[in-house]
Amino acid sequence: MKDLFDYCEFGDLKLNSRIVRTGLWESEREKSGNLTPEIYNRYENIAASGVGLIITELYSLYPRDVFSKYSNTVNYTQFVREARDLTDLVHVYDVPIFAQLGFVQFNKKTEQNMKIDDISIEDIRKIQTDMIIAAQKFDYARFDGIQIGLGNYYFLSRFINPNFNSRSDRYGGSTLSRLKIVLEIIKVIKETTELHINCRLNAFDGTTNGMTLDETIEVAKILEKYGVNSLQITRPRSPQFFTRENKEKNPLVEASEKIIKNVDIPVILGGGATTQKQINDILNSTDINYISMQRPFVADPSFLVEWQIEGNGESKCKTCNNCYWKKTSTCFINRPAKWDVQSDISSH
Repeated sequence: MKDLFDYCEFGDLKLNSRIVRTGLWESEREKSGNLTPEIYNRYENIAASGVGLIITELYSLYPRDVFSKYSNTVNYTQFVREARDLTDLVHVYDVPIFAQLGFVQFNKKTEQNMKIDDISIEDIRKIQTDMIIAAQKFDYARFDGIQIGLGNYYFLSRFINPNFNSRSDRYGGSTLSRLKIVLEIIKVIKETTELHINCRLNAFDGTTNGMTLDETIEVAKILEKYGVNSLQITRPRSPQFFTRENKEKNPLVEASEKIIKNVDIPVILGGGATTQKQINDILNSTDINYISMQRPFVADPSFLVEWQIEGNGESKCKTCNNCYWKKTSTCFINRPAKWDVQSDISSH
């Protein structure tokens, strides 16, 4: 039987468990972008807890993006040095760490939030260059991988979506053509870095003429063919969907299983599980081997320590979604002033 605390392989990486921590907002950074002691402390608690893989909070590619004020950035002078301190700290616990990269809007001078069809070839080259430079910075900082945001309603998720992309040039039309902007980025990242490439991908989006699961499966197969090492499956506005009151069966479970059957790379189920029993039931009733969690780590960065001891753990997260709506990396219900890794570990 599979267990969430199994030692396992994730491509070429070794994981201490099947749990993937996914980040979202970074509210504890300094205004200049610099990492604070609270950020280092939080990551150390997560790494020490028994997590298998850490995916950082979002690194926003552009300073004028709608999410930039709630996110960290690669665009400050001390980024590589500080990020390397962070990755070195996480690696002490033999935990790999990926940098999550994405953006929602593309703004050019006075043109704000440009539509996909209005993006010029010159604009595409700028986006590709900026993402490749960011990936190279991640590589210098010793991140183990990069997560490229192709899910939710991020810019690239809309670019590859036929509901938003009706271009008539080589970057529009077929699924392969709409993916070219991403595939060309992946090619250069593969050639110039040692990073594991993960793509966060919508299983479906529910919009008229948008991405269906069948097309997502086609996208997943193309991404694998062009060198992507793993996938994380999500859905637009997933934090709003996953609430305590929503008793609907998680549709991502079935979708992830179908994707898994069509690719030979690791696939992470994105969210929806909050108890040890839920996770182990999914692991043992499906082909899913990895499950990501975000808000439980906001509620308590060290919760997996208790889960390993007690064996029947349940997240402290009440699924109030305030961390999502208020764009913060801290919990509004569980409010310790600071997390201290040594006191957390010694208390057990």
